[in-house]
Amino acid sequence: MIEVIGLGAGDINQLSIGVYKKLLNSEAIVYTRTLDHPVITDLQQEGVRFYSFDKIYEEMEDFAGVYEKISTYLLDKAKDGPVIYTVPGHPMLAERTVQLLLEQDEVPVEISGGQSYLDALFTSLEIDPIEGFQFVDGTSFERRQLNYEQHLVFCQVYDSFIASEVKLSLLEDLPPEYEVTIVEAAGTEKEQLTKLRIEDLDRTVEVSNLTSVYVPPIQHDELSHRFSRLVEVIAALRGPDGCPWDQKQTHESLRAHTIEEVYELIDAIDQEDDDNITEELGDLLMHVVLHSQIGADSGYFSIEDVILSATEKMIHRHPHVFGDVQVDSAAEVLTNWDALKQQEKGKQRDSILEGIPKHLPALAKAAKIQQKAAKVGFDWAEAKDVWAKLEEEVKEVKAAITSGVAEDIEDEFGDVLFVLANLTRFYQINAEVALNRANRKFISRFTHIEQRIKRQGKRLEEATLDEMEAYWQEAKESE
Repeated sequence: MIEVIGLGAGDINQLSIGVYKKLLNSEAIVYTRTLDHPVITDLQQEGVRFYSFDKIYEEMEDFAGVYEKISTYLLDKAKDGPVIYTVPGHPMLAERTVQLLLEQDEVPVEISGGQSYLDALFTSLEIDPIEGFQFVDGTSFERRQLNYEQHLVFCQVYDSFIASEVKLSLLEDLPPEYEVTIVEAAGTEKEQLTKLRIEDLDRTVEVSNLTSVYVPPIQHDELSHRFSRLVEVIAALRGPDGCPWDQKQTHESLRAHTIEEVYELIDAIDQEDDDNITEELGDLLMHVVLHSQIGADSGYFSIEDVILSATEKMIHRHPHVFGDVQVDSAAEVLTNWDALKQQEKGKQRDSILEGIPKHLPALAKAAKIQQKAAKVGFDWAEAKDVWAKLEEEVKEVKAAITSGVAEDIEDEFGDVLFVLANLTRFYQINAEVALNRANRKFISRFTHIEQRIKRQGKRLEEATLDEMEAYWQEAKESE
């Protein structure tokens, strides 16, 4: 069997008489996770022999490997006879090796002794855990797990690397000047509390295996960067004491505003303006939450339903990431995507062209129609065939212009634009994006013409075509 004994959080005075005698009277070597504990030193002076696993920490690349190796070693030793294994603090507090031993059923495990340092910690910090308390392993945690509105304590912050990792995670959510407390050797004669800013966490204080980091609760409204806070703000705006404008909005009334936000985001992306992209994405996200709140107010759906739908869709349509499907190219991903999408709809569509949004801009819609048709083989073999078709359509435009029938001219110009949208697809160019780029280019150059002529004290109407062309070329060269 293996008997796991906790050495307490401080010096030898914290050991019970029974545990002290058991260790003192042990004729066999006592295994210990680490020698870096004040009780070990006292017991060694009284003749207790220890075998530590400190070297394993240097040999292994991660803590998971360390704990696995320690537990495997102990189980092997236990096959030859009883084993005593000591750990700092209480065996059931932040001791992964103990959990691994308890998870197996090959060798009996008995837990005894060990005063947890949490009581001393609460006393030192003068906090009541009933207010909400989170205890986190500094060597193994994820940012999403942290609840900053409760008392938060990181244990096992025993070197500068771990302190740095904790600091970087905290800085993702809290301001650099937010004050935390470094707790050293809680409940012992060497206890020391040091308050400092988060940004100095790994700079000014020496850490050890008795070091913890305490983060006091932060006010809820100071966590405005969290998604839940945005949801609350939108709910408040739609609530009884909220904003009259927000209160009266419907899905239908927001349509034009939502479309406008999408175009503003596209403009920001085209301008490669990261700050503006951030702002416009925020505006678009706000619309998603607002539409979701309208759904919640009506009792039809909530933001959680929206998130669930998106999450499940992404998992289902990416079996090559979340399942065991193998893909070799992006084209295979798209093929699988379409098949899974069809599967989700539950019924066969009457036409391959169904599902194209009605309100797509005409040029983008043309490209989408051709893309869908091409997936079932209705497509030109090569780009040169499309070029030939374009020349044919241009001739038909000219013929329609000669005939002078306005409806025919409009019809033939439409054919030209449709073929152009198809042609851009062959070169992996988005026709809508390309045309918008040309629009911006024209606006930029024409604005330059206006400014140059204005500097001469002339009105635009007074400038000659040659002057405007010269300034156009000037703007083009400056680009």
